[in-house]
This record gives sequence, structure tokens and C-alpha cells, in this order.
Amino acid sequence: MSVKAIAKGVRMSPRKVGVVAALVRGRSVEDALTILEHTPRRSALAVQKVIASAKANADHNHGLKPATLQITQITVTPGPRLKRYRPAAHGRALPFQRRTSHITVVVDGEAREVKKPAAVKAAPKKESK
Repeated sequence: MSVKAIAKGVRMSPRKVGVVAALVRGRSVEDALTILEHTPRRSALAVQKVIASAKANADHNHGLKPATLQITQITVTPGPRLKRYRPAAHGRALPFQRRTSHITVVVDGEAREVKKPAAVKAAPKKESK
């Protein structure tokens, strides 16, 4: 079973986020989080948060074992651009764009065993005197 987590509108260029995403593509979730923790890039934090979210979704919502999770797919796509202007010489204004990213992480793992509910023993009835 594959579990997904998405972060939309991350205020970083998709090109810069993609470089960090390529570091952890195809690895286990534990390895990926360790690598990102020691990666000196601003986009590493955003990718780390999405992977941690996918791990939590798999554990709490879908009952997968956290130790067996693998990153099967990680994609970074461009989001909407914020158009801005920078002042220039002679009273001009030069346009530029602040780029955003959408980060999608898909993880897959082994299902946890479903525990059977404990048998409820009937309490003995008390005799009234």
C-alpha cells in the first residue's frame, strides 16, 4: 500500500528543491531523514517535513510499520509564481518572479499486524442479601 504526503506552495525554487529531493529518492525513510538532517541547504527542511508527514500518515492512518517504509516516489513540480518588481537605475523597475514548489512524497511499506481485541470476561453477579 502506498501512502502520499503533499506540500503545496513552498516558497523555494523547484530547481533548488529538486536537487535535495534527488539525494533521497529511492531510499528508506529513516536514511532519508538522516541525510536531510545533515544537508546544508534551506530546501532540506521542507523536504524533511514532507517525508516526516508521509511517515506519520503511513503509521497512524494506514497501519504500516515505520521501520519498513521506503520512498517509492518523490517529485517536485513548479507552483504558482509571485510576480514582483525590483528598482533599477534611472527610475525603472525590472520584473522578477518568486518561484514556488509543490513537493509530493509517496512511501510504501509492510503492514502492521492487526491486534485482536481482548476477550471480555463476564463479571460474576453479586448475590443480594
